[in-house]
Amino acid sequence: MKKQIKKLISDTLKKIKIPTDNFLIELDRPKHIKYGDFSCNIALQISKTMKKNPREIGALIIEQFEESDFIEKIEIAGPGFINFYLNNYGRNSVIQEVLADQENYGKNRNGGNQKLQVEFVSANPTGPLHIGHGRGAAIGDSLARIMEANGWKVTREFYYNDAGQQIENLALSVQARGKGIQTDDASFPTDGYRGEYILEIANAYMSQSEIKLGEKTIKATGDLEDINNIRLFSVAFLRNEQNIDLEAFFTFFDEYTLESKFYKNNSIEKIISNLKKNKFTYEKDDALWLKTTEFGDDKDRVMKKSDGSFTYFIPDIAYHLNKWERGFVRVINEQGADHHSTITRVRAGLQGLKKGIPSDWPEYVLHQMVTVTKDGQEVKISKRAGSYITLRDLIDEVGCDATRFFLIARKPDSQLIFDINLAKSKTNENPVYYIQYAHARICAVLEEANIDVNELNKFDSNLLTNEHELQLVKRISEFPEIIELSGNEKSPHYIASFLKDLAGDFHSYYNNSRFLDPNNNLKKARIALIYGTKIILKNGLSLLGLTSPNRM
Repeated sequence: MKKQIKKLISDTLKKIKIPTDNFLIELDRPKHIKYGDFSCNIALQISKTMKKNPREIGALIIEQFEESDFIEKIEIAGPGFINFYLNNYGRNSVIQEVLADQENYGKNRNGGNQKLQVEFVSANPTGPLHIGHGRGAAIGDSLARIMEANGWKVTREFYYNDAGQQIENLALSVQARGKGIQTDDASFPTDGYRGEYILEIANAYMSQSEIKLGEKTIKATGDLEDINNIRLFSVAFLRNEQNIDLEAFFTFFDEYTLESKFYKNNSIEKIISNLKKNKFTYEKDDALWLKTTEFGDDKDRVMKKSDGSFTYFIPDIAYHLNKWERGFVRVINEQGADHHSTITRVRAGLQGLKKGIPSDWPEYVLHQMVTVTKDGQEVKISKRAGSYITLRDLIDEVGCDATRFFLIARKPDSQLIFDINLAKSKTNENPVYYIQYAHARICAVLEEANIDVNELNKFDSNLLTNEHELQLVKRISEFPEIIELSGNEKSPHYIASFLKDLAGDFHSYYNNSRFLDPNNNLKKARIALIYGTKIILKNGLSLLGLTSPNRM
């Protein structure tokens, strides 16, 4: 409908000899149905260029506008906005489309089935997943679903930093707890991990437990002097635990990549050699530097330290070259805001390889921190983790659906307050409850109505005329645009906000209307409308990885 109206506007401008190439025809949706279904500011744009009164230009556009079988009237509003009012056929044809498309309603082919990778969570295997990882999981998984709905062929990927000093600190911590050394003992590793989970790993190790990861089985020898086996077992233990928590969070991956892979297959050395060959490196203070300033960084960065070890962003360059070689047209990395400094360095390294990689590749979505509150007080510590709230804590406390929704309810770059009391409440103040209750309410009405939903496409759209019905149809018609907007902005919060508004429109309709009307034709039309609403609620909740309960 939106595309058709934009074409009619373009045709009208050509008719009155106004060049359309000079202006951007955009349609907005007024907040309330009484101001029309669509509004356009084209007359205001033209007036600035042609120095004419915008209302005069608007009147000329309306006068020359071609008649349409879906537009009821066109009006000028305010300083020169053109408002379009759809007729019953125009408005309610969207319900016919929803009933026909079902779970596919709102999807588009913008991505052209091109390959896109979303990397998210990518937690170091040194401890349980914390609430920040949870926000990354909720955003990343929802974004993958949204990009699929926008026509992309999506791969979900988890990158494990299983090499480096933090892994060594993990192994030393487990070894110390296995030997009975307490975390407050002076001999405990200075940079060791002190959560209770370290003791759990140590006990499992000494019991010679086995961990199965995919097709591999990692067995503990129980030998506390075998630091290599302790390291291998500890990483496997925590990877397995993270997988279990993510499964409980309804989050799954297509690929898992290990940082250690790029050391074993000499990718790191090849990266260094390539950058040297392209003259983007130099030696200083017994270290090897990358000329990142040539790619927009504020200063050059060390690649290889004087002790021979590599800085953390060099494996990242190798990993992203690997992504490029796998044929991903787009890569979106969902990470915490503390990764901001790596963006320029990774992109600089990729540009220095001269492989034809675009300068803005990969893309990044960085989420801000989460503050957890309960009973009005901030909650900071999980006993098991030692110093932070774990994702599992929240899942166990409020459930998967509420946790996911609350973690994506705001734009990723906004800080977020997670109110445990609100997330657990069964009131209209809780947006998850409010949305899911709308779906359950519709299911109850459909069950009572006892109508074959396959016959609903024959309803009389002329009977849907009250303000609540028109507002609900208007909201439903916005869903495809919201999916497109969420993909373009790389932010699932638009879907969350839309669902809350849609639920609000339905609850208002429910409280002011009689669905099971004695007039069978009116009953059928209203049931068709709320059945279409149910489809949109379920589709939207699915894009966020949430369930759609039939009863509550």
